[in-house]
Amino acid sequence: MKIKQFEFNLFGVNTYVVWDEATLEAAVIDPGMSSPAEEKELSDFIVMNKLQVISLINTHLHIDHTLGDEFVEERYGVGLTANSSDSFLGQNRAAQARMFHLSKEPDGININVEVKNGDKLYFGEQYLEVIEVPGHSPGSIALYDPKGKFVITGDALFAGSIGRTDLPGGDFATLIGAIRSRLLSLPPDTTVYPGHGPATTIGRELASNPYIQ
Repeated sequence: MKIKQFEFNLFGVNTYVVWDEATLEAAVIDPGMSSPAEEKELSDFIVMNKLQVISLINTHLHIDHTLGDEFVEERYGVGLTANSSDSFLGQNRAAQARMFHLSKEPDGININVEVKNGDKLYFGEQYLEVIEVPGHSPGSIALYDPKGKFVITGDALFAGSIGRTDLPGGDFATLIGAIRSRLLSLPPDTTVYPGHGPATTIGRELASNPYIQ
């Protein structure tokens, strides 16, 4: 499976496009586009690579990771895939926008395809395995490609850090436990693609991340 990373909006959200090279079926993960220029950057890449977007996935439903959801839904005719424990965040995007003093208050969004731990999301001959990693938000998930040896962790695990737990539904002990049991158990050479900042590896975080020692 191939992966392309973009950085969008004032929060510096990492948006990912993943696709199967054989069929060109693709998913857009955490679309953070907040301007026509960012929307064009994403759509131009999809056109240039002749991809067929068949899925929109959110690792969690905080406002910064969902700003481009409506664009992807309307442009590609796909519904939202996410964990149902974050449904309340999808419905409360206007309140989230006010919390961060954003100029626009977007409408609520609904989950169309609910996923849980262990589910597999297929794109052509490839798949991403859903790993529930609650704590940053109740419904946070990671997306693991065992063949490609990478995991998209949303805001659960970063290079040298972890997600904040002071937002509604967050819990520090829950997050640490989920990271230790469900992410750090992956092979050490697994590349970690987080929701913000640079990529890292499971091995590097095991060795040096101060929050999980």
